[in-house]
Amino acid sequence: MFLFSMLLLFIATCAGAWLLLFPAGRDAVGATMQRLGRGLDRRWRSLNEQGAQGARSAGRGSHALADKTWRGLRRHPWLTAASLLLIVVPPLAAVLLGGHVALPGVEGGGHAVNQQVVGLLRGERLVAPPPLPPAVFTTAEVTLVRPMLAGANRNWELLDVDFSQRLLLVFKIMREQHGYDMVLLEGYRSPERQNQLADAGSNVTNARAFQSYHQFGLAGDCAFLRDGKLVISERDPWAMRGYQLYGQVAEAAGLTWGGRWKLMDFGHAELRSRRQ
Repeated sequence: MFLFSMLLLFIATCAGAWLLLFPAGRDAVGATMQRLGRGLDRRWRSLNEQGAQGARSAGRGSHALADKTWRGLRRHPWLTAASLLLIVVPPLAAVLLGGHVALPGVEGGGHAVNQQVVGLLRGERLVAPPPLPPAVFTTAEVTLVRPMLAGANRNWELLDVDFSQRLLLVFKIMREQHGYDMVLLEGYRSPERQNQLADAGSNVTNARAFQSYHQFGLAGDCAFLRDGKLVISERDPWAMRGYQLYGQVAEAAGLTWGGRWKLMDFGHAELRSRRQ
């Protein structure tokens, strides 16, 4: 009903503007009103004689009132335009300037914005860290947790640019604000490797080729570096605290964190909005 009312106001405004700007339109409307008045006169003449006089008087009165009103509008165009504005502007201003109405019990406003995230979106470009020696990823402790990590790809250049910048931003915040140095365990993953991991069991992954964001360069598995050694196990309280912080920072940067999944993957983050 509200939208219908606003539509009627819009139509009336357009009609008023047309009458004010085009003299021919005003003349046409005046002529139409005169014809309508004459038509009313003819209709009233067909009534019974007792009411004919009253009907003719009403017709003449309507016709005279219409002519008088139209002459007044033509004589004072600016006053007419001002009147139309007073009628149309208030409801339009209420619609255009009015804010969203919050439901009871729902707080307004969004989450606090991390200024480093704002800097990234404004064009800040971060550089990938230098690669670590391969031996870091093949220690007994690492192999126990991730036995197939030796064949993982850690080339940042194979990742989607937007995703890699967000992940590097997460690394920067984790280091500067929380004291955690982070490492990319695996980024881009070929379809063949994805199937190999899926064949290793559901405890590794349930996704097969092209069912993972890794195939699109939009996902990364990460862990922590402490005293030059890779720490992956969630049984380490220090690492578990780091994963919790990592999840918060990753989500603040617009990434999806695997720690919230049914099959929890604390080191995983992906950019779902860019999947192709």
